[in-house]
Amino acid sequence: MSIVLDHQLREQIPQEMRDFPVAFYSNELADLPDRAGPVHWHPYCEIATAVSSVLDCQVGQTHLQLQPGDSIFINRNMLHAIRQLSGGAPDPLPILVFAGNAVAPEGSAVYRKYIQPILDCATLPFVVFRRDSDQWQEVRARIGAACAAMGQRPDCYELTVQRCLSCVLEAIYRQLDTLPAVEASRVQLNTQIRQQKMLSFIYEQYAGPVTLADIAAAAHISRSEAGRCFQAYLGCSPVEALIRYRLQRAWQMLQETDLTLQQISDACGFHSVNYFRRQFRRRYGCAPGEKRKMGK
Repeated sequence: MSIVLDHQLREQIPQEMRDFPVAFYSNELADLPDRAGPVHWHPYCEIATAVSSVLDCQVGQTHLQLQPGDSIFINRNMLHAIRQLSGGAPDPLPILVFAGNAVAPEGSAVYRKYIQPILDCATLPFVVFRRDSDQWQEVRARIGAACAAMGQRPDCYELTVQRCLSCVLEAIYRQLDTLPAVEASRVQLNTQIRQQKMLSFIYEQYAGPVTLADIAAAAHISRSEAGRCFQAYLGCSPVEALIRYRLQRAWQMLQETDLTLQQISDACGFHSVNYFRRQFRRRYGCAPGEKRKMGK
């Protein structure tokens, strides 16, 4: 199952999640340029596991490395992205995306007492379950079991997944007072909101003419403040982030369509096919036509 993002960088959760609020993804990095996913967010919790490679996981402005066997819990509404740092083959990267009501109905005593405190904890953007930590051994086993059940779908798999997620959330709840707190100031929260607005604008308007002033206006801030936001979250300028996304879209079109280079260039907002070719080669080290041949 592929992760699909809407124009606001939020994952489009499949229809089946409306019946059972858990989604499972794997092998996503193989189809992504540079084996790196875009920065995005969604109103669900996420658990990702490094299987065979070292991964850079960004949550908010924090970057941390996951070694093979490590897993990470990412709280809802957090900006996040994953990029593979090592290994010849793409990491399988099993990912569980789930709502709190997968364990207990919203409004129930169990939800209010045990799940809501985790979801609403402003100092808990993520929890890392290290492979060499005895403290999280049972949690890692439960994550593996949940991923296997979601991937294979045996009889009663939903009950297996529900039990596993319940154990994971229980372990986090029991450690809430001792887990390292990541304090988020009002300034940092405002910066994330601004970043979300500007990224949403880029994802919606990338095909047309977009200026730095347009991107900044989406968050009602100055161009210099927009530059500071993008440097903090993406390590690049707003215009460079726009070009990166246009190139990611072009990469997908080269693999999935038979459109000409001119048509792809136009569809991705490049003012000329020659400029598109130069930017593509600079970013990916090959010409668009070469990438299309390799993809096929």
